[in-house]
Amino acid sequence: MTIVFVILAAAVIMLVTDLLRIDMIALLILLALAWSGALTPAEALSGFSSNTVMAMIALMIMGRGITQTGMMERFSDAVIRLAGTSRNKTIGMVFLAAGSLSAFIQNVGAAVLFLPAVLDISRREKISQTDLIMPLGFAAILGGTLTMTGSGPLILTNDFLRNAGLAPFGLFAVTPIGLVLLSSGVFMFLSLGRFLLPRSAAAASRSPQQELIEAWSLPFAVHHAVIPAENALIGKNPEQIGIWSRYRLNILGMSREKTIAYAPWRESRFEAGQALALLGEDDSVKRFVEDFGLHLEKEKSCFQCFDDPGQAGFAEAIIPPRSALAGTTIRQYNLRRRFEVEPVALFHGNELIRGDFSDVRISSGDTFIVHGLWEKINDMKIGGDFVLVNPPKNQKKDRSKVGVAALSFAFAIVLTFLGLPISISFLSGAVAMILARVLSFEDAYSAVDWRVVFFIAGMIPLGAALQKTGAAALLAETVMTGFSGAPTLVLLAAVSALSTLFSLFMSNIAAMVILAPLAIGMANIGGLDPRPLLLLVALSTSNSFILPTHQVNALLRSFGGYRSRDYLKAGSAMTIAFHLIVVAMISLFYLK
Repeated sequence: MTIVFVILAAAVIMLVTDLLRIDMIALLILLALAWSGALTPAEALSGFSSNTVMAMIALMIMGRGITQTGMMERFSDAVIRLAGTSRNKTIGMVFLAAGSLSAFIQNVGAAVLFLPAVLDISRREKISQTDLIMPLGFAAILGGTLTMTGSGPLILTNDFLRNAGLAPFGLFAVTPIGLVLLSSGVFMFLSLGRFLLPRSAAAASRSPQQELIEAWSLPFAVHHAVIPAENALIGKNPEQIGIWSRYRLNILGMSREKTIAYAPWRESRFEAGQALALLGEDDSVKRFVEDFGLHLEKEKSCFQCFDDPGQAGFAEAIIPPRSALAGTTIRQYNLRRRFEVEPVALFHGNELIRGDFSDVRISSGDTFIVHGLWEKINDMKIGGDFVLVNPPKNQKKDRSKVGVAALSFAFAIVLTFLGLPISISFLSGAVAMILARVLSFEDAYSAVDWRVVFFIAGMIPLGAALQKTGAAALLAETVMTGFSGAPTLVLLAAVSALSTLFSLFMSNIAAMVILAPLAIGMANIGGLDPRPLLLLVALSTSNSFILPTHQVNALLRSFGGYRSRDYLKAGSAMTIAFHLIVVAMISLFYLK
């Protein structure tokens, strides 16, 4: 027991101080338990074969499949349409949506389902991922308190009650408490989010696209204009009107009836009613529009792809020595016609050239900044004429697979309701996505964040050691005995605090298994109704916000660029609020 308590204390110190990476901390804990003999080697490594770890891997794979099909873009569009650029409205809508879904499916599943949409909203509305991802995780955890099937401990509650010969709770018996908890989470982030969410993580969440735009001082706003009938542009081409030389603008797209020409060729002719996607400084766009009497459009349906960082953006391309472009010009090479990308800037001979560089003779080592659809930019790698710096991943979304991805995810959820373990259910859904070609095996393997896998696999044995050595039971019995003669409210607070403490270092189900019999025994000794006390334990084992040890927070931690101290700051406020609400409501409305 002493050895396990020492290892536990060391783990807390390392996690709070961010002394090492979280996966390394977990591996050191795992090895220390094996070296000390607290666990056998097989027990120390058992986390890698646990239901939790396999479920996490499967969920990451399904999350990638959902992302690649664009399944959650409709949700993103709805949030953006209703919330606009308001940070608070966006947080509120994401929080309520994820929390509501988490009432009926596992909270990790709810977090994975909404993560692609949250990342999409962050990119499109320039809201820091830091401001959205932690609230998403907290919402998924809090949403699990809305129904008696929302979390593992609440499901186990009725099993313990039946075994003790007591009446089980109905499905919505816990809903009043869950609604208050979810509302408190929304209120906390809307009113105090700017103080609780880390500012330092915002820099870590900057995308390579943002860094490229800042490094090259690139204009990133895309303007949409329409050519009216009987306009001076009609019949002319971009070069004739000086679109690059005179206005220093780039035409990213030009509509043709029901089709779009991306990065149109210099000889393309303007037509009446044609829509143009223009990239350039606001003053240049305004001058061009006024000179030719064009109509600027607020609706962007024709060129939505250019406003979505998940579909289009800037890329940096270097000319290698054996490139066919070296020694010639982009006019002769037909860059636009070959790849349908728009060259925006050229770094040539230690000089940055913007505007018209169609006739500049390109040398090996020159660097282009181009704008276009990611799928078109990826095509530039073919043939070896360009070397892409930080090449974009193929972000083309196969929308024809949306239905298959949704069915695969629903299939996994149904299997959990049929009684199969979460790991088998979610792994079935992941394999279904691969077999249906929603994503390839390579995509599936790359979707797994191995830092999270090793962190959880390394922390699980610590909970097992606390149980095996009797350290957890001793701690629980000591606390329960110490408060046996205390007033009811004090006893409830102590039980809730102990349940919260246990949930930080072991699974909430394991904490429930240890504490439930003790809670029932303590209730009988004190002459209290065991049912509310057991419900208190089940709820409090979900009060896991201070450290990123809960499955949801462990999964989302890297996406938001958070440190353990960030969870300590925001999680402390949530933990205190959760504790006070649960204890107060159990005491006032559930305890007879």
